[in-house]
Amino acid sequence: MRIRTFLFIAFILLLLGLLLLGSIVYSNGQKGVSEPSNGSGKIFLYTAKKFGVPILKASIKIGNGSLAQGKPLYQIHADVYSLPFLGFLFRMNNHFTSTVEAETCSPVRYEKEIDQEGFLIEKKNYFQTLTFDYPNKKVVVEKREKKDRQEIHLLPGTYDPLSMFARYYLKEELHPGQEIQMSIFDGMKLRQMVFHSKKEKVKTKMYGEVEALCLESTTSFSTFGEKEGVIRIWYMMNGEKTPISMELDLPVGSVKFELEEVRES
Repeated sequence: MRIRTFLFIAFILLLLGLLLLGSIVYSNGQKGVSEPSNGSGKIFLYTAKKFGVPILKASIKIGNGSLAQGKPLYQIHADVYSLPFLGFLFRMNNHFTSTVEAETCSPVRYEKEIDQEGFLIEKKNYFQTLTFDYPNKKVVVEKREKKDRQEIHLLPGTYDPLSMFARYYLKEELHPGQEIQMSIFDGMKLRQMVFHSKKEKVKTKMYGEVEALCLESTTSFSTFGEKEGVIRIWYMMNGEKTPISMELDLPVGSVKFELEEVRES
């Protein structure tokens, strides 16, 4: 299996894990965490490693957007980029923005700016937008470079990866022992995923050994002949909704993303 395929799949799963679920934790041993009074203002910074070597950096931020028909909005921004020392092997500088309704976190618009190339990674350079039209049960997918426009039937409860992040970060509560079903569309594929939650102790770079909520899901990869892999995400059970790490256990190896820093925006 070519390394470029492995890196591309790892990148796609980054959106389905780190960016899509966001920060979900279990608090005080009994109750789930209530939604924060102000969900905007945090920036989470991550480093992804393969065989212990850093290969990618990622960040995610929630901020206030403008008004749409008098309704307040949130904007969620995410960046994924390769480290400079990798040079010609691969270069990645990808950006994502989701605009959602503040009250419901329903997606309004999702933008992808993909810029990547190199010896070990598939070359891609495009700007894509997804416009969600819930009243008419459709999503409009457009690529700026090709002036391509498609209308796709929208299943109930479908989110883009970042609006799903906002939904769980701002609105939902979770507990150990739950089963969480998700419907995600990122402009490429509609993916149905089921996550199971459990309590674990984990070692972290920032906080040492902590109690955490682990979310785990098995999913298949068309690129690997529909072979299955596992995605795991850990969140500190400290009441602050801190996502501390994610691991992608793929058919050809694993990639781990670890929280490096939390900033106030």
